[in-house]
Amino acid sequence: MKKPITSIPFEVSPEQEQRLSEAIEKNRAREGALMPILQEAQKIFGYLPLKVQMTISDALDVPLEEIYGVATFYSQFTLAPKGEYDISVCLGTACYVRGVGAVLNRLQEKLGIGAEETTSDGKFSISTCRCIGCCGLAPVLTVNGEVFGRLVPEDVDVILDKYMDGGESGELARAESE
Repeated sequence: MKKPITSIPFEVSPEQEQRLSEAIEKNRAREGALMPILQEAQKIFGYLPLKVQMTISDALDVPLEEIYGVATFYSQFTLAPKGEYDISVCLGTACYVRGVGAVLNRLQEKLGIGAEETTSDGKFSISTCRCIGCCGLAPVLTVNGEVFGRLVPEDVDVILDKYMDGGESGELARAESE
């Protein structure tokens, strides 16, 4: 069983530092500057580590607690790095009623991690969301935005094999037909 990443070393490259500084300066004077700065920071780093939140806090003279509150309130932000393959499982009503819980359990079992965690090799992460907007295909999950629908727990093996191999192996006929 793989262990989730618990302590993530974080280093900022000079290019990333420059890009963050530019994002802060570009947005500093505008009303509601925090949101676009956090969005840009997440694009730069892939997530919002504490060091980045502290830098933004100092630059804007905004309490760190406020930045943390915004970053944890909006689902578009993440405080932990995502895997190379970010798997998002829909927990909306249609998916829930049609058995996404068993699909999520199988996924967690196969990867050895829970929701909102990343495998120790950094290859996979699992997140959950409220609705992907594909209710007619329920239950649904996405991998880096690619939609897989009409799932049963056994489909998890085929989906993971596709990404473990890094290729196009494995087909899910149910999701592509109809």
